[in-house]
Amino acid sequence: MDISTVPVVLLAGGLATRLRPITETIPKAMVEVAGRPFIDHQLALLRRNGIRRVVLCLGYLGEQIEQHLGSGAKHGLHLQYSHDGERLLGTGGALRRALPLLGEVFWVIYGDSYMDIDYRAVLAHFVAGHASGLMTVYHNKNRFDKSNVVFRKGRLLCYSKRAMTPEMQHIDYGVSLLCREALTSLPENEPSDLADMFSAMASRGELIGHEVTQRFYEIGSHRGLEETQHYLRARSA
Repeated sequence: MDISTVPVVLLAGGLATRLRPITETIPKAMVEVAGRPFIDHQLALLRRNGIRRVVLCLGYLGEQIEQHLGSGAKHGLHLQYSHDGERLLGTGGALRRALPLLGEVFWVIYGDSYMDIDYRAVLAHFVAGHASGLMTVYHNKNRFDKSNVVFRKGRLLCYSKRAMTPEMQHIDYGVSLLCREALTSLPENEPSDLADMFSAMASRGELIGHEVTQRFYEIGSHRGLEETQHYLRARSA
């Protein structure tokens, strides 16, 4: 499977309340990081990894993102947009709404995270695994956020953001691959949480894990924003 043919769904529709007052008038994806809107850094990273198609799921102030990015030509990408509408649909609902724009397999990443990993290696693992979904995991040990995954000997045994246990030493890294069929359980045009779907898939043995070793960076909080600023400035120096 050629990575250039697999679209990325970028979930960027949240209210970003933890970044107030910065996000009172702009969406989180447009927050300036190391001299550029954060979304520009994300798209440049995806382009470097061979990805060519991105579907952006937008909600809160999403028109600003679409106006800034346009067709994606300046980033060397083909961009499409899916808007929540009058009410926010959550990560699951937004992904379900975007389904007509997607193929049989697609990536899912979050609009506030910078994940500098080998995307081709992740895709190869997914293809070889013959599963409905793949979740990248990181041996977090509660360092950067609460660990929520039981991952042993290469197997993803449990995932939950609601019922954490001491066995959970890994965390959902924020890069996933899904087959189209995995979304059939999600209701159309209704709010839902992608984490609940992943939890159910893990319990049924439909989700495989791919461990990464590079820590993630995120701008979901003021502390995370500061850390991401330092990292991206150092990379461009």
